[in-house]
Amino acid sequence: MALPAPLRPIQHHLRTAQEHEKRDPVVAYYCRLYAMQTGMKLDSKTPECRKFLVKLMDQLETMKKELNDNDSITQEVVGNAHIENYALKMFLYADNEDRSGRFHKNMIKSFYTASLLLDVLSVFGELSEENIQHRKYARWKATYIHNCLKSGEAPQPGPIGMDEDEEADEFGADGFSHGASFRGADPSHTFQDQGQDVAPGPAPGIGFTPGPASGPSGPPTTNYNNIQVPPGAHAPANTPAELPPPSGGVHLSPEDFTKAQKYCKYAGSALQYEDVSTAVQNLQKALKLLTTGKE
Repeated sequence: MALPAPLRPIQHHLRTAQEHEKRDPVVAYYCRLYAMQTGMKLDSKTPECRKFLVKLMDQLETMKKELNDNDSITQEVVGNAHIENYALKMFLYADNEDRSGRFHKNMIKSFYTASLLLDVLSVFGELSEENIQHRKYARWKATYIHNCLKSGEAPQPGPIGMDEDEEADEFGADGFSHGASFRGADPSHTFQDQGQDVAPGPAPGIGFTPGPASGPSGPPTTNYNNIQVPPGAHAPANTPAELPPPSGGVHLSPEDFTKAQKYCKYAGSALQYEDVSTAVQNLQKALKLLTTGKE
């Protein structure tokens, strides 16, 4: 069924869902859930839009039944970790390629898809300021590099000047615009999987902020005009000895227990990607919260 014009802003999220149907059904499910929730706000009254959204709801129900034994579907906190891990994995891949001066279709696609998946995180609640900035930077970078290659210019690698209101002027809020050309085609159609993941390598995990593609960890902080990017994403986590000893007088609120549980879930998700550093960091955060009552 064709996408009605009023629902056009969700087209790229639906396309991302379709691309991940077999590769990662969890990503496909939450992309469609975001599309459905956003579509309801855009137009749920006109017959054409209502018919489309009802069909999308049916598709979500079917997927939910098929994936009823998957913790990422049945437990929101695990689903949140899964999508955030995946988005940051794609961001890291594109950021490393960009900083190394390797500009190609898959890295543009990875930047843009990362921005779409950061949109999707809003189904779990408000985005963190960090993820809002990552989303803005990723979408702007995809636009900038796409436009450079389209016009035959050489893109500048790494974080360069970005105006506060400059994000994706050609692509706009809807993402890649119809009619935009990249070697003769709409960029959102040209990035085919070709049998491989466009973002290979280990996931950075929850709490990750991208650092340089190479070099030792620990140099001065870089920032993309207000986007703080501490280098050394895989630097060793705090050791237990650095944590204050448990205090019997600590009073934890229900929210504290929920946050601690989240950190433990994030650690478990990071271990699925064999990302030991991120798992340790999140377990340390949980331990610190439980022993001091502070993050």
